Amino acid sequence: MTLAKASPEFLNSLTAALPAGVVSDATDGYLREERDLIRGTAACLLRPRTVENVATILRLCNQHSVGIIPYAGGTGLVGGQVAALDPAPVVISVERMSAIRAIDTANNTMTVDAGAVLADIQKAADDADRLFPLSLASEGSCRIGGNIATNAGGVQVLRYGNTRDLCLGLEAVLPDGSIYHGLKGLRKDNTGFDVRNLLVGSEGSLGIITAATLKLFAKPAEIATAMAVVPSPAAAVALLGVVQSNLDGLVSGFELIHGQGLEFLAEKLPDVRQPFTKRPEWMVLIEVAGGKGARLNERLLSTLERAIENALVDDVLIAQNIQQRQEFWHVRESIPLANKAVGGISSHDISVPISAIPEFIQTGFDAIAGLGDLRVNCFGHVGDGNLHYNVYPRAGQNRNDLLHMQADIKDLVYGLVDKFGGSVSAEHGIGRLKVGDLEKYADPAKLAMIRSIKSALDPKGIMNPGVIVR
Repeated sequence: MTLAKASPEFLNSLTAALPAGVVSDATDGYLREERDLIRGTAACLLRPRTVENVATILRLCNQHSVGIIPYAGGTGLVGGQVAALDPAPVVISVERMSAIRAIDTANNTMTVDAGAVLADIQKAADDADRLFPLSLASEGSCRIGGNIATNAGGVQVLRYGNTRDLCLGLEAVLPDGSIYHGLKGLRKDNTGFDVRNLLVGSEGSLGIITAATLKLFAKPAEIATAMAVVPSPAAAVALLGVVQSNLDGLVSGFELIHGQGLEFLAEKLPDVRQPFTKRPEWMVLIEVAGGKGARLNERLLSTLERAIENALVDDVLIAQNIQQRQEFWHVRESIPLANKAVGGISSHDISVPISAIPEFIQTGFDAIAGLGDLRVNCFGHVGDGNLHYNVYPRAGQNRNDLLHMQADIKDLVYGLVDKFGGSVSAEHGIGRLKVGDLEKYADPAKLAMIRSIKSALDPKGIMNPGVIVR
């Protein structure tokens, strides 16, 4: 169905039905994707304070066939939060819905509004002597509604899972304005279709998440963190298996770092202290966490010493205090900033089976080299198979002069991902930028189900038009 223009009658209806200040024409700051890949349009900005406000908005938008762009923290990387549409949609920001509603330490749950900033949720959990383990580079500005809508990943997926695994219940408004009340903090609820998991990862295409009940964990009493130089990605994967065997269930992070990324750091962010005097070609950042008396530093060091004897590790540093641990993580977290400063030609958030990582990386390096004198920075969450496989111009060359190669590079990388049984979107979602990739690489039956679900729940197509489904 064709979407309609936000007419004066429609805008007047919104203003009359909502509290003062919810409707605004001040859309600056809500129409720009952070890398400037998309500049959006909007008929107005809506900043509701309650789920009832959201229900009123969706009911009127559905009646008038006006498109809706949901907006959380605006940190998404696939264009799900901004669109250049004609007719212009309304933008609904959940920023005013930011309350921590309740914390139940006996049930290990926290119920929060969708607009709560991730860092604030982490702090609230910490203040209650609990851990909410979702951790992202953007945690100071991203909001939990967006994290859930995109099924965000982060650096602790290996132990705690994606956002999907951390979300026990949802409150959401569906396209017709009806409210789904599903905030029960249950670990078991086997009552028909899993509506919660349908909404998680739907990127605002099926409704707007307004609140969530999240899973909390005991705070670890001990944390051990190490940087280990490894001779190859194959050694890194083998080391992962060794560490998991010796510290079963305690490994919370296992990050692969490429020498190219360290070179970018030295070039663009020289104040970031690198752990080794001689820059390694490959290294891993390992973190394990456990209860009091777990002797994690001792056990991790012993494991890595044996790995050195077995030629899986060349050198190792164990963080001796919180500052050193933070410095190790600062290296990993600064790599995307250095990448951005260098300027990539084509960036890819992909996953492959962990066992296939070494062959995939080398096959990709060889294939990219065949396209020309290019640089590849391959890094990421090797513990869960998620790699950020990004291609850059050689030193001294401007990325803008090579953007004509972007499509060929992407086709090459995604073709290899498909060959190795992987995914072209590991943790960033589909948004608008990857709709064509989903259509090209997804299973046809899956695509048909996605389209059927979208048609059934949002027959007028008002919810985030162009996201996931063209």
